[in-house]
Amino acid sequence: MTYLVTGGAGFIGSNFIHYILAKYGEGIRVVNIDALTYAGNLSNLKDVEGLKNYVFIKADICDEAKMKEIFDKYDPDYVVHFAAESHVDRSIKDPMAFIRTNVEGTGVLLNAAKRVWETKNGFKYGKRFLHVSTDEVYGSLPPDGDKYFTEGTPYDPHSPYSASKAGSDFLVKAYMDTYHFPANITNCSNNYGPYQFPEKLIPLMLNNALKGQRLPVYGDGKNIRDWLFVEDHAKAIDMVLREAEPFETYNIGGHNERENIYIVRLIIDTLREMLPAGDARKERLNYDLIQYVADRKGHDRRYAIDPSKIKKDLGWEPDTSFEDGIQKTVKWYLGHMEWMEQITSGDYMEYYEKMYGGI
Repeated sequence: MTYLVTGGAGFIGSNFIHYILAKYGEGIRVVNIDALTYAGNLSNLKDVEGLKNYVFIKADICDEAKMKEIFDKYDPDYVVHFAAESHVDRSIKDPMAFIRTNVEGTGVLLNAAKRVWETKNGFKYGKRFLHVSTDEVYGSLPPDGDKYFTEGTPYDPHSPYSASKAGSDFLVKAYMDTYHFPANITNCSNNYGPYQFPEKLIPLMLNNALKGQRLPVYGDGKNIRDWLFVEDHAKAIDMVLREAEPFETYNIGGHNERENIYIVRLIIDTLREMLPAGDARKERLNYDLIQYVADRKGHDRRYAIDPSKIKKDLGWEPDTSFEDGIQKTVKWYLGHMEWMEQITSGDYMEYYEKMYGGI
């Protein structure tokens, strides 16, 4: 059983690869395609790179000839499509990169899979294309109330990132409707956990707090997100691949709505709890490090997912509460500071100065 994973050197992709290799062992083969842009890091997969059933290919998903070559060679059973430009702030600075990778790249992959899977009588049995998307395509919810995103919520993206992901979702939907192409779409809430690139909220705050640097919080800090521990997400994706009917869309959420400012304070508290007495870093950890900055353009107020469909159909629900997940995440980062130092250099520091250099 061959899994072709795009963007597998990134945060969610690498966690998914760890999950399926641990679960299925030599019963599967994993082919990982990643262009190794700034957020792709092969050190995320250092512990599996020597396995006989793991293959890494450096390639851009927009490269039609290369994707054709890979699909011809491996004829994957499952395509799990993570590869995407995914940071809202970067999309505001450079929207065309998001349009290219997220829309054009998805189209290239769909065509590559369709060509090798399609027969005169439909598609080869058991093939599946899973497009991993985001709850941001739905827009924003009121900060108060009991409204949630469902699979039927109309799309209303507000940033170049979310618009490009919406476009890729619609491409997959069109292939399912037009060609009866065997695919599923999943829309997840904010992920967190090991190996996350420190442009995202939780690792950014962890890294800055440990260095005694300012903790930049957009606006009033009361934007709400639903948080999903990345291993719970990996489990859900594999269940959709193996158990869901084709053409279904599933929202994957963590039942963990939290304000951004709550998360920043929780990270400070957790670090103070975990760092040993006498550690110089512990002494400088306090709420005074928090600095409110001008709000992000088009900043959605609240995301919240209703995951009742995936629970009803497949029996999935998150195993990890947010507070437990933060404990696991902080513990992992404290044990992997060399990893953090390696990736927070060079291009990352240039980007950080552009975004937050004034504070």
